[in-house]
Amino acid sequence: MAVTKKKQSRQKTSPSKKKTATSNKVRTTRTDADNTIACGDNLELMQQIPAESCDLIYIDPPFFSNTTRSAAARDKKSAKTSNTYADHWTGGIKTYLAFLQPRLVECHRLLPETGSLYVHLDYRAAHYVRVLLDTIFGERNFLNEIIWHYRTGGAAKRWFARKHDTILVYAKANGKHTFHPQRGGTFRTDGLNYDEETGRPYKTTKKGRLYFDPDGPLISDVWDIPFLSTVARERCGWPTQKPLALLDRIIAASSNPGDLVADFFCGSGTTLVAAQKQRRRYYGCDASKEAVRLARKRLREAG
Repeated sequence: MAVTKKKQSRQKTSPSKKKTATSNKVRTTRTDADNTIACGDNLELMQQIPAESCDLIYIDPPFFSNTTRSAAARDKKSAKTSNTYADHWTGGIKTYLAFLQPRLVECHRLLPETGSLYVHLDYRAAHYVRVLLDTIFGERNFLNEIIWHYRTGGAAKRWFARKHDTILVYAKANGKHTFHPQRGGTFRTDGLNYDEETGRPYKTTKKGRLYFDPDGPLISDVWDIPFLSTVARERCGWPTQKPLALLDRIIAASSNPGDLVADFFCGSGTTLVAAQKQRRRYYGCDASKEAVRLARKRLREAG
């Protein structure tokens, strides 16, 4: 099992090898020697995993929308009626935060000093959860409030259209955490030229050529990544499915090959597919049997 040592030498084995009593309501499947998908209460499952086992955790919990989330329109013809989940909270925000708090505490326990947590939310609860995370992780371990901006249909007439999600990022130990700066997009500057031999972009200044990185500018905390439309080929029939490009970026930035990436609200398995593609190990969990079925199917197809 992957446990941090004082000098950061950690064995790369599966956290699910810990021998504990498992509830009859929890079903765990090993997809291979290093990877696991479980169906059941994520809190119970997290409590069975040894401390400091997960190098990166991304979670996409319910958004406190007080609605029933269902599959996108294109998917309803082939999707089962179980491709829905209720995001209702009797008792309001206090009930919602009481649900999240012990799970966030477990996330903190499961991360080593090099680990990071990404919590995906929207305008309804992000401000409440940030205060909760400051309490659990400590204010100094806050790294980013990422704004995922996208364009979808619909426009508000009484306020600006709400077209972004918020992803809160915390380190277990700020300064010791894994982070690889990411580049992409185009440079926003006039007069950009390209080197005749290397093709590297540059701008002519009074002091000569000012060269730019060929991979593009450093990515900031505002991400323009397209939302999955109702007709996107990537759609698999699960509500709130996130684009693979979003998780690709998170995993590339905050983990290394061979690391264990965990998602305890994994839905249809986008995090797991991205981890597999980037040669990371994964641990996924969801309370929905249909979500877990879709995740396994996508992992098989991604091969």
